[in-house]
Amino acid sequence: MALFNFGKKKGTFSCCGGNCNAESMAKAESAKKEGASIKILGSGCAKCNQLESATRAALEQLGMDLEIDHITDFTQIAAYGVMSTPALVVDGKVIAYGKVLKTDEIVKLLLKNRG
Repeated sequence: MALFNFGKKKGTFSCCGGNCNAESMAKAESAKKEGASIKILGSGCAKCNQLESATRAALEQLGMDLEIDHITDFTQIAAYGVMSTPALVVDGKVIAYGKVLKTDEIVKLLLKNRG
């Protein structure tokens, strides 16, 4: 019976499209540990982009010349343990997630976590 999808075989859902193997997880872990940097974790939605622009403004305000990586791969995002985006990662440590921070909030977090 195809009414209301009864009787149809249900597929599996995976954040990485069913490619959660040891190699992809190891790649995500190594990407997580790369150098001193700032990363924005998120799908590239408007909120993620707002967090990125606020982070750029905070870096400019502090006179820090750091590159911002925008991570959109859900396997890599999951490697950080983040389930709610956007998230802000400083030097491999998640310092905020699930909301768009204002520039002054990011300045305070950067001063606290980077010195």
